[in-house]
Amino acid sequence: MMRRQTIITVCLLIMALACNIEVFGQRKQKQELSGTTRPVVTESNGMDDRSAWIRQLTKIASPVLENLAAGTLKKNMPFESLSTDPLRKEVSYLEAVGRTICGIAPWLELGADDSEEGKLRAHFIDLVVRGLRNAVNPQSPDHLMFDNRHTQPLVDAAFLAEGILRAPTQLWGRLDKQTQQWLIHEWKVSRSIKPYESNWLLFASIIEAALLEFTGECDMDRLMYGVNRFRHEWYKGDGWYGDGADFHLDYYNSLVIHPMLTETLEILKRHQLGDDDFTKKQRARHGRMAAQLERMISPEGTYPVTGRSIVYRFGSFHALSSAALYHMLPSKVSPAQVRCALTAVIQRQISQPGTYDPNGWLRIGYAGSQIHMSEDYINTGSLYLCTAAFLPLGLPADDIFWSSPPQEWTAKKAWKGVDVGADHAIK
Repeated sequence: MMRRQTIITVCLLIMALACNIEVFGQRKQKQELSGTTRPVVTESNGMDDRSAWIRQLTKIASPVLENLAAGTLKKNMPFESLSTDPLRKEVSYLEAVGRTICGIAPWLELGADDSEEGKLRAHFIDLVVRGLRNAVNPQSPDHLMFDNRHTQPLVDAAFLAEGILRAPTQLWGRLDKQTQQWLIHEWKVSRSIKPYESNWLLFASIIEAALLEFTGECDMDRLMYGVNRFRHEWYKGDGWYGDGADFHLDYYNSLVIHPMLTETLEILKRHQLGDDDFTKKQRARHGRMAAQLERMISPEGTYPVTGRSIVYRFGSFHALSSAALYHMLPSKVSPAQVRCALTAVIQRQISQPGTYDPNGWLRIGYAGSQIHMSEDYINTGSLYLCTAAFLPLGLPADDIFWSSPPQEWTAKKAWKGVDVGADHAIK
């Protein structure tokens, strides 16, 4: 009798366990469908990572570039912001365009080919070329604002310049002569905007660098003023510049300062106008900043929520991504560990519910929809600086960034007990 009761008890326990497993599985499936589960950071090979990056970049960029090419950007782009500035919506369109092109340009510069990726690039090259004509054609419904009715156009004329400098063959080279002339005119119109004594000086510098590169002429004083401020006055040490005279603990060294300063100096060098000594120092400083950014990525693919403009999401890693693109990573930071670290961040952040609105436009937030984490200058267009994290897509698929096996990044190794060695400042 006791044996029979024991058997019955065991059977009931097994049935209860099976039911619990089934319920848990159903709940997990529902959570996955609704997007409420914690993102799982997985390791994959470089080609899987590349495919995932392309899917995410094109998903983010498509609403901006498709509407601009169709002449419907101003008609269809939403405006989400805490701003009460009456012109903030008008300048938001150039923000979206300049920042999207800034991020997608290196990938497009690889050009079209017969592969699926090459055909996709061809499609987006066509969208950008057609869209840029609409952006600068005075008769277009999507003609963008570059003038001094507001200060913001200087910022995004600069991001646009940075993007086109990153794709001189596939973007600048494919624009018809009239569109090139219109674009040159608009960059010159932005000269009427006086930059603040901060990272804004580099916006003026890189626009003049683009004019130098594409026309052979520029306002050399306007180009060099910002370069010299950062060179002689604002360097704080260990790869960090002040955002102006003061130091700010935020991501602007990555968002703006290092990428724009490095690229401006490289153009000056190409035109035999630069200082080789400072260019070498800046490349080393940029590499140090990249190494620090890589160390900020936690084993779980998170990073510190600090400073202003945090809702640019993984755009905060602009300097790390550009260092990878231009092969400026320090020797102790492998391309593979950067790829895996950035993949973890992008996957974790972009998977949060509320990242996109129902029509596929980005919403303001750091991990989802969190508008009160933004400043009043932030709007829908601002968010597209997140595309800067995708710069390494400009490296071909056989580059070691993509072809190397997966590798754990610094924090992930350290928190597993791996001896990653000491970290040292640069002088």
